Amino acid sequence: MRALLQRVLRANVTVDGQVVGAIDAGWLVFLGIGRSDQQAQADRLADRIVHLRAFDDASRRMNLSVHDVGGSVLVVPQFTLYADTTAGRRPSFIAAAHPDVAEPLVDHFVSALNSRGIPIATGTFGAHMTVDLVNDGPVTFLLEA
Repeated sequence: MRALLQRVLRANVTVDGQVVGAIDAGWLVFLGIGRSDQQAQADRLADRIVHLRAFDDASRRMNLSVHDVGGSVLVVPQFTLYADTTAGRRPSFIAAAHPDVAEPLVDHFVSALNSRGIPIATGTFGAHMTVDLVNDGPVTFLLEA
């Protein structure tokens, strides 16, 4: 399981011209599910994201978590995080989980974040989405579980 986190001042995701998820300050999380990923990894990743100290304190040091600052999380499913671009000119997605496996794990991950008291918004699994964001920092991390 891979999560690309971007610290944002605000972000939203649109499907077919309609905003389906929006947040103010917090994390924009692009979430990729691998073929062998399980619910335990989703739980561990959710916990890491909630407690990752990457928001500024009063001294402008990255010392606070999204939970500490009362932030939100926008989760956008993104199978392309499992692209293999090592050969040829076209990416291979063989390492990404099949949608029948990935969608329930994305839902579990969202529930795991929500159960930790974080306001959540989401994109739409399998849809073509447009993501609009105002990056803060910029601060970007790639987490794997």
